[in-house]
Amino acid sequence: MRIRLIIVRRPKRATDFFKQGVTETSDMDPTVYRLKVTLRGSRPPIWRRLEVRADVTLFQLHQILQVVMGWTDSHLHQFRRGATNYGQSDPEFGMRRESERRVRLNDVLRNPKDRMVYEYDFGDGWEHDIVLEVNALSPAVGPTPRVVAGKGACPPEDVGGIGRYYGFLEALRNPKHPEHQDMLEWCGGHFDPNAFELDEINTYFRSRRRRRTDA
Repeated sequence: MRIRLIIVRRPKRATDFFKQGVTETSDMDPTVYRLKVTLRGSRPPIWRRLEVRADVTLFQLHQILQVVMGWTDSHLHQFRRGATNYGQSDPEFGMRRESERRVRLNDVLRNPKDRMVYEYDFGDGWEHDIVLEVNALSPAVGPTPRVVAGKGACPPEDVGGIGRYYGFLEALRNPKHPEHQDMLEWCGGHFDPNAFELDEINTYFRSRRRRRTDA
């Protein structure tokens, strides 16, 4: 398999939620949630622990997740809790979803251990388990969104899903693998599956807040 791809680690639309004031405290709902997000099928687990306002919309949460996981917002997505899907409806394919722009996080997850699934790229099928760990943090803990812990690099976009991702890593590790050179070129010559830069992600969020304040 010979593929060419330039991996970009920041989503193109990840700044929109700053324009909507979701990092500011309001009287409506100042509560902050702590979430744990784990990429299904990853071994060892690829996960992030983050703190966000409870009243962000699911669309805003999507944008935040793209940044904290490391995706590039290049594909479709949806949230799923029970039998209900949230996202953008697709009448052409008969897919009905509740609007993610109207539903807030605290409409879906309310109590510790409540969970839902975030699916990104329906072709590769990246599913993330989102678990509400703490539902009553004070805004005094600091500005949000922010990442407080995590482990493991985000897989490259378009690698083919979790199974193909581990095949990709195997090819990279083994110079004698028949796809070693192709995969090395495809990923730009280097890929570290353990890479995770918490400070870099939070610096990005802080820079967006400063730009919004200065605008």
